[in-house]
Amino acid sequence: MSEVKVNKISPRTNCGTVQLGDSGDTITIPAGATITNNGTQTGFGRTGTVDWQTDSIKTATFTAVSGEGYFCNTTSSAFTVNLPAGSAGAIVSVQDYNNTFDTNALTVEPNGTEKINGGTAGDSVTLGTEGQGVTFVYIDSTVGWRSVQDNQYATQGQAFISATGGTITTDGNFKVHTFTGPGTFCVSSLATVSANNEVSYIVAAGGGSGGARNPGNNNGGGGGGGFRESKSGVDTYTASPLEGATPITVTATSFPITVGAGGASVCQTPTDLQGNDGSNSVFSTITSAGGGGGGGGGNNVPLTNGRPGGSGGGAGGGIPSGVTGGSGNTPPVSPPQGNSGGIGGTGSPNQASAGGGGATEAGQDQQTPASGRGGAGATTSISGSSVGYSGGGGGGSGFTPGGAGSPCGSGAVGSTGPVGNAGAVNTGGGGGGGYGGGGTAGTSGAGGSGVVIIRYKYQ
Repeated sequence: MSEVKVNKISPRTNCGTVQLGDSGDTITIPAGATITNNGTQTGFGRTGTVDWQTDSIKTATFTAVSGEGYFCNTTSSAFTVNLPAGSAGAIVSVQDYNNTFDTNALTVEPNGTEKINGGTAGDSVTLGTEGQGVTFVYIDSTVGWRSVQDNQYATQGQAFISATGGTITTDGNFKVHTFTGPGTFCVSSLATVSANNEVSYIVAAGGGSGGARNPGNNNGGGGGGGFRESKSGVDTYTASPLEGATPITVTATSFPITVGAGGASVCQTPTDLQGNDGSNSVFSTITSAGGGGGGGGGNNVPLTNGRPGGSGGGAGGGIPSGVTGGSGNTPPVSPPQGNSGGIGGTGSPNQASAGGGGATEAGQDQQTPASGRGGAGATTSISGSSVGYSGGGGGGSGFTPGGAGSPCGSGAVGSTGPVGNAGAVNTGGGGGGGYGGGGTAGTSGAGGSGVVIIRYKYQ
C-alpha cells in the first residue's frame, strides 16, 4: 500500500473541483480522525440534528434554511414557514414556541411542486396541536420532505398548585377554597417549588345544640365544634392562637371533604334532655370533632351534665349537686381543638345554667341568678377577612335563654322568649340553651354547621 502525505489538496484551476477516488472506490476515514466542515455540505444524506436558532424567534412568514431549527411564536397570528428547495439529506425542524399552535396554527409550505410525506405535489401541511414540533428530512422526489419526528409536548413546569373544589376566591397572591358542605378538593398539578405544595387550612366541626327541659329549668349551651388550623410556611395571613395543627403537603390527587352539621335543637317535656352533638368535619388526615350538646336543667344529674366534644356542652341548672360541663378537646389533639363547658348551679329552686365551651375559652360557669355565656371561639383571617369560628352557646336562664355561639364566640345570654338562639351556619358555633316555664316547652338553639377552608399560593 502506497502512502502520500500532503498538507493541502487544491484543484489545478481556481474554483475547480477536487475528486477523491473513482466510482466504486471506498474512502476510509480512520477511527479517531476529525473532519471539520467550514463550508456547506451536500449529498451526505444528513439525518442528524439541526442547529436551533434560539436568537431568532419567528413571528411571521419566513423561508427556512436546511440544517436549522426554528421556534415559531404564533401568539399574535398564524403564519407560514416555506421549506427550502429539497436536496437529499436536507433537514429542517420547527417547534411551537409557547403552546399556541392550537390557537393560531403554523403552515409548512414545500418549495414549488415538491411533496411533503408523499402527498400531492405542492400541498402544504398545518401544525395545529398545542406544543407540537416536527422535523422534516428531504428524501427524494417520490416522497419529498418526510416528517421523521413529531411531538405534542405541552406540559409546563409551574411554580404553583392548580386545584378545584368549593367556592374559590383570592386574597392577594393566595387562592382560598371554602367548603360549606361536602365536596372534593382536587389537585390537578403540583408546584415545582416544594414549599408551595403545603396548604393552609382550617377545619371547624358542627356545633352542639343547647339542652332543654320544661317546666321551669335552665339549660346549658352547646359546645362549639372542634377547631383546627395550620398555616403554611409561605402564607401571610393572620392566624388564630390555635394555629399549629399537623401541616399538610398535598399531592396531585382528590381529597374528599366532610363538613359537619350542627346538632339539631331539642324540645322536651317534662324529662331532662341534653342537646345533640355536632358532627365531625374532615380534610385529609385532619378530623375536628363535633361540639357537645348542652345539659338539660333539672333533677337528673347524668342528663343535666354537658356532653363532651370538640368543645364541651355547658351544664344545665340542677337540683342535685355534682352537675358538670362536658369535657372539651375530645378526642385529644395538639393544639387543643376546644375547651370544656361550664358548671351549672345546684340547689332548689333550679339554678342557672352554664355556657358551652369555645375554641379558645371554656364555657362560663353559672352566674346565679344569670346563666353563663359561651366560651370564645378562634378568630382567623384565612378567608381574607377576620372571622371567628367555634364559639360556645350561652346557657338559658328564665325567659332570657342563651344566645348562640357568635362568629367571635361570645354566646352571651340575652335573647327573649323560651327558644335558645341557633349557632350561625358555617361557623361551628354552639346553640343556646332553652328555658321551659309558664307551660311553654323549652326549645334549645341548634348548633351551627361547620366549614373547611383551604388556602395556597397561586402566583
